[in-house]
Amino acid sequence: MALPAAAWRERVEFERRLVHASGTLYPVPYLLGWLSWRETAALLVASVVLVGTLEFLRLVVGLDHAVYRTLTREYESDSVGGYALYQVSMAGVALLASTSIASPTLAVPAMWMLSVGDPVSGALGSNGPREPKRRLVWVVMFVVCVAVAVPFLVPAFGTAAGVAVAVAGAAAATIADGIPTIVRGIAVDDNLTIPPAAIGGMIAAVAIVG
Repeated sequence: MALPAAAWRERVEFERRLVHASGTLYPVPYLLGWLSWRETAALLVASVVLVGTLEFLRLVVGLDHAVYRTLTREYESDSVGGYALYQVSMAGVALLASTSIASPTLAVPAMWMLSVGDPVSGALGSNGPREPKRRLVWVVMFVVCVAVAVPFLVPAFGTAAGVAVAVAGAAAATIADGIPTIVRGIAVDDNLTIPPAAIGGMIAAVAIVG
């Protein structure tokens, strides 16, 4: 028996959030000592190649299988899917942390602000791709982002500096999540903007607090 439209959409959003949260596992092999950070970044770059191929097949060739129909939103039907932008931002942050500009200590929280914070934010309320989120969502997103960052940053920088860096990254991630970025009239998916904003905020804070 087919689900009513509202129930179907609720199930789809729940499944999307599960897929979203699964990205939390990306840095885990590095944290467990199984992979180097460069190997982690290489795997993420490979994932970008994979999703790029899938999106080419979907948008150009017309291969539209059940996974796409189940997990894509209406506005993604003729544009790059959020899952692909998710992979791009994760890989970009991982590559940045392979240079002297940043480090895995900053990259892992930035990645988790997307994989953990964004699903929590999305579950608290619905808004269109061009609409800002409610103030309660901003507060919860900020708290979650600080919570995932502090365990990494306090041991690395000390309590005061570590919290300051965590707050800077969380604030940037919350803004990226809460206010849609519009480029030439097109809303940019926050899957693409949250990790770069978060790590940018943390890099700036590190430069200030030393």
